[in-house]
Amino acid sequence: MELGFETIGNATVVVHDGAPVLATDPWVRGSAYFGSWGLSHEIPPEQDASILAAGAVWFSHGHPDHLNPASLPLFYDTRILLPDHVGGRIAADLTRDGYRVEVLPDKQWVRISDRVRVLCIADQGQDAILLIDIGGRLVVNLNDAQDRGWGPLVKRVIRAFPQSMLLRLSGYGDADMINFVDEDGARVPSLAQIRHEAGFEVGADVARMTETFGANHFVPFSSFHRYQRDDSSWANEWTTPIADYARGFRSETVDLLPAFVRYDCRTDLWEGIDPAPAADAVFPPEEFGDDWSARLDLDEAAALTRYFSSIERLGRALDR
Repeated sequence: MELGFETIGNATVVVHDGAPVLATDPWVRGSAYFGSWGLSHEIPPEQDASILAAGAVWFSHGHPDHLNPASLPLFYDTRILLPDHVGGRIAADLTRDGYRVEVLPDKQWVRISDRVRVLCIADQGQDAILLIDIGGRLVVNLNDAQDRGWGPLVKRVIRAFPQSMLLRLSGYGDADMINFVDEDGARVPSLAQIRHEAGFEVGADVARMTETFGANHFVPFSSFHRYQRDDSSWANEWTTPIADYARGFRSETVDLLPAFVRYDCRTDLWEGIDPAPAADAVFPPEEFGDDWSARLDLDEAAALTRYFSSIERLGRALDR
């Protein structure tokens, strides 16, 4: 690709300007969350090679489906771009480990190549968004971030571009707060389950969101994992199938693009990428170092007691 971008994996945008010049949040190997998450689709060899050849890599935040521990060593010699987060923990740790780290100035355009520049916005939740200008076309990579005051700026930038693509976490909401049980051990229905069973229209939701920002394309993004441990695979029932992003999608101003897409910024033509679904494999927790039958020894129990006792808010809010 001469000038444009591709989306692949969970939350990866690969930007091309004659060659791959940038990849975002490249989870390309291994798993996340102690082996509980795997990628929902394979990364085709062509896109995998482009990610590994990218001149720079941007990490939005520290969650392991974005800053992935198994994938990180592949970029040891790559220019690492980071948001200007309070405390700078990620930047300090990567610098200590010998990575080539560059903290992007907040809310300022930085040129990546002749025809590509980026504007990074760090937020209070230690997440970040990245606006990518590719030859006059704008990719708005919101990944998992929630609007904590940056919305008006993003909308102003979007208005300056004739074509803009909004990429953001969406769907039924399986990734957070779904593993709760009541006092009898019965699972409490999660938001994802409630939305599934109520016929929630994912497409209608993302159309409204994209219209609110003023972008004219939406790309499903940051949502492509599967649960692969036998103590978490039950949650696959509540993930968002790719086909469901079209459910209820109606808009006169927004086009829905495929989740995995190749977009040519010279011609504004696009084509879908059709990666194979990941193997439907399930692994025991022991494969990732967890053994639920193991008992705590006295020192471990004491350490846990000290830790939770030190969190004053928990002591006030929860029964001991």
